[in-house]
Amino acid sequence: MSDPNSPDRFNEEKATYAVRGEGAPDIELGVAAIRNVVATLPVRPGVYRMHDARGDVLYVGKARALKNRVTNYTQVARLSKRLQRMVAQTRSMTIVTTNNEAEALLLEAQLIKRFRPPYNVLLRDDKSFPFILLRRDHGFPRVQLHRGARRWKGDYFGPFAGAGQVRMTLNALQKLFLLRSCTDSFFATRDRPCLLYQIRRCSAPCVGRIDEAGYAELVNDARDFLMGKSTKVQSKLGEAMQAAAENLDFEQAAVLRDRLKALTFIQGSQAINAEGVGDADIFAMAHRNGVMGIQAFFIRGGQNWGHRSFFPAHTNDVPEDEVLSAFLMQFYEDVPPPRNVFVDRELDEAALLAEAMAERAGHKVALSVPQRGARRRLMEQAQRNAVEALDRRLAESTTQARLLAELAEFFDLPEPPDRIEVYDNSHIQGTNAVGAMVVAGPEGFRKGQYRKFNIKNPDTIPGDDFGMMREVFGRRFGRAQAEDPDRTQGDWPDLVLIDGGRGQLGAARAVLEDLGIEDVCLVGVAKGPHHGRDGREVFHMMDGRELTLPVNAPLLFYLQRLRDEVHRFAIGAHRAKRAKAIGASPLDDVPGIGPARKKALLMHFGTARAVKGASLEDLQRAPGVSAAVAQQLYDYFHAN
Repeated sequence: MSDPNSPDRFNEEKATYAVRGEGAPDIELGVAAIRNVVATLPVRPGVYRMHDARGDVLYVGKARALKNRVTNYTQVARLSKRLQRMVAQTRSMTIVTTNNEAEALLLEAQLIKRFRPPYNVLLRDDKSFPFILLRRDHGFPRVQLHRGARRWKGDYFGPFAGAGQVRMTLNALQKLFLLRSCTDSFFATRDRPCLLYQIRRCSAPCVGRIDEAGYAELVNDARDFLMGKSTKVQSKLGEAMQAAAENLDFEQAAVLRDRLKALTFIQGSQAINAEGVGDADIFAMAHRNGVMGIQAFFIRGGQNWGHRSFFPAHTNDVPEDEVLSAFLMQFYEDVPPPRNVFVDRELDEAALLAEAMAERAGHKVALSVPQRGARRRLMEQAQRNAVEALDRRLAESTTQARLLAELAEFFDLPEPPDRIEVYDNSHIQGTNAVGAMVVAGPEGFRKGQYRKFNIKNPDTIPGDDFGMMREVFGRRFGRAQAEDPDRTQGDWPDLVLIDGGRGQLGAARAVLEDLGIEDVCLVGVAKGPHHGRDGREVFHMMDGRELTLPVNAPLLFYLQRLRDEVHRFAIGAHRAKRAKAIGASPLDDVPGIGPARKKALLMHFGTARAVKGASLEDLQRAPGVSAAVAQQLYDYFHAN
């Protein structure tokens, strides 16, 4: 067998590409760049990145032996079409060595998530999973929905498939265990119970209706319930109800009876019977017409915490087991793995995946294919759901492709748009103004790419919708022009829809013309003269035309759905900003006063107004406030 790095072998490969009519010069440059790196590589584990001429990451891979793995890319005749294209674009590489292959696998997942390379299988899900957080930094812990980094001290239960499942469980926890859900600042300022106490959803610890020991018992019961020990909680509630009835405390017995009924209802509403499974994630894959779908079930403590469908990107010419392996490592980049992970097929790197997940989780993780019993039945259910979800996806894709083709024809686009951006503003008489952008494409809404713009330019007059639109477009497209002038990263829109008429359209167009951008299609979407009667919209084009669609046209419904989505997102961003402004305190602006001191001052004085009016001596007596800080506070509020 000839040396794969010999000149004769390379000439054979060039001849092969010449016969195929492919870009031999590019292949030659790519192979040469890889060979330069191979000469210096060690035979040890690590991660490699391939870069194009601009320095952008094309691919991230891991290897047990870097030299052996990277050498394979120089044997281009043996590579798939996808990898041949990648090699043709490669001009440099970055190498990182690791202590073992499991570390390399973990680093690979981190880098894929960071760079999202075009030749890697990508988990196309930009939203973090929700958890339930049972706080431990307060005498009366709060239970709440949580996303993102774990910066709070407490117990985290999850992941849940979506916020809907979390809210259902939080609702159950309120009914069953009467735990508070209010913020610490709201809790500290109450002088009488809120409505949740009246409807038996809270035990009102804020006003002393329950002591700390009694509340701690409720917290322990809630923790047991979330850990799957619902039978223990049910038995405890039953005994307490019986004791209350025997003591003729019928009111308390009725309260306990209602809690028992709520628990029984929750147990009976589980759509999946996962008793005896414990903590496990279940993954099943379906593949049809070049599209792969993965169905995930989340089981914790034998309870069903929901399921979700995933459709990884860049899966063409990639074997199914390789797609599933890549998916699992990216999925568990942010989500802590349970002790059991069940998949529907044998994976070549199962042992390595389990080792890497165990290293991330801090406990042993078993990765296996269930063969019998409840676990096998759950896997079969996941497989059915995977097939059904893929069928729905393919049907939706067909419909979506038809709509986008109609959209291109209606707006005179050269081809169906791959990226549609929709813009709107939201404010109340100019206050708490925000701009919003939502993104849609062939696969539907891309929620991970939504953006909100806080209106902060002092030259923008409050309430001036045209001025707000100018600010939003200036920031959005000014940044795009600076960061991706060649439009190679896929972040430039093929179509821009603006909620508004000629005024908003003209404002946006003027900004793009100032930036030298003349080839982005802008369309203003305005309510027609008879909108309330027939639901029609008027579409204002840049050339002055006004287009309409028939009342029952599917394309009209699609465009209205895009407009409604940007409405929803803009109003939500505005409400969040307004709520934050309502909860703002004068203490937020005082230099050197952080969250801890602010909390201590409010707990001591009761309100920010009382802090503002306090004397220097009173400020010095507040816990955690030094003489210097007290003087700084006093000077800040009495400078004038």
